[in-house]
Amino acid sequence: MFDEETGATIPHIAEREISDEIAISVQELDVTYRTTFEKRPTLKQAVVRLGRGKRSVKTVEALKNVSFDVSRGSVLGIVGHNGAGKSTLMRAIAGIVPPTQGRIEVVGRTSTLLSLGVGFNRSLTGRENVILGGLAAGLTKDELEDRYDQIAEFADIGDFIDAPMSTYSSGMGARLAFSVAVHLDPDILLIDEALSTGDAVFKEKATQRMQELVNNSSTMLLISHALRTIINMSTECIWLDHGKLMMRGNPEEVVDAYTEYVHVKKTSATMNDM
Repeated sequence: MFDEETGATIPHIAEREISDEIAISVQELDVTYRTTFEKRPTLKQAVVRLGRGKRSVKTVEALKNVSFDVSRGSVLGIVGHNGAGKSTLMRAIAGIVPPTQGRIEVVGRTSTLLSLGVGFNRSLTGRENVILGGLAAGLTKDELEDRYDQIAEFADIGDFIDAPMSTYSSGMGARLAFSVAVHLDPDILLIDEALSTGDAVFKEKATQRMQELVNNSSTMLLISHALRTIINMSTECIWLDHGKLMMRGNPEEVVDAYTEYVHVKKTSATMNDM
């Protein structure tokens, strides 16, 4: 379809009704973007241009005709190599990246943990960021007051809660960001490698909290290179490769197919941090 006023192409897909049991529906999703990079000049070109490279434009097809539904109260694990389109998919579902083609429908309050600390103002204190994050998520002042102590206790960063976040270690930032996200009572929780910087004790506590949310019928999308986490936490799994949906199904079967495809054995190293 073509918008005569703006001159833009309008993504179109056939209408369909979404079941009450579906929390997220992704249909025929394409995400394409353009990026610039500097070509390395030859010796002759470097001399002519005084060492300056030439800027070139590259079109990247991050996602190509991806379709799937996520049932309410389920956990969808997402696996694939770096650059497969996993984070682009998560950002599209979160509404950060617009689809080039296709449709995404999300039903319910969404809490995102796409990269720990993203959205925080590092010049503000942890306490101030908790308040801003809660208000941005739609909580009222009274709701924030009721949950603040829970958030601070779960993060367990002590007096640093009143220090600027620029003084935090990556692990402290991870604790606070995760605590804020999981205490917003989300209907849908999007997690992209969010636990990679946490220590073992925190990871165990975070896993327990995520399981509590799922038990209370929250829906979760989880990206992790720790394939054992994907198998243990997910009810279903999809595998992306170069923007294409390669497989969807039982988490262990999908992980088996993925590791075989990339020629990696299922060792303790690959399963815990691949």
